[in-house]
Amino acid sequence: MHEKRVGRAYMREMLGALVLYTVLLMAAIRWGRPMEEGPVRTLVLLSPMIGFGMALWAIARHFARVDEYIRRFLLESLALGAGITAGLTFTYGFLETAGFPRLSMFTVWCVLCGSTGIICVIRRWTER
Repeated sequence: MHEKRVGRAYMREMLGALVLYTVLLMAAIRWGRPMEEGPVRTLVLLSPMIGFGMALWAIARHFARVDEYIRRFLLESLALGAGITAGLTFTYGFLETAGFPRLSMFTVWCVLCGSTGIICVIRRWTER
């Protein structure tokens, strides 16, 4: 019962943050990119970070609500995902010096989220 309630609260908060992020991102791309350079344009282009901050807040609240086992499982998975991400980004950094195209820093975030998610799935599957 507690796990379902906690899960629903997390999903509600995270989805709200992601919706806000998406709306602000679309607005920033639509109106921020064509603006003249200056502080207002910079603030408009950074506005999606409000949604990102809310997502971090949702994650922190989720960690506070779950029991010790889930907290440990998630933190270990995140640590493994961060290690995989570090290895892949270092490797690609060397490949860039060999002529591979430069990648956006957004790629690192995608790799971190993806590798952490894959680690969680593998760990759940192997613990059965």
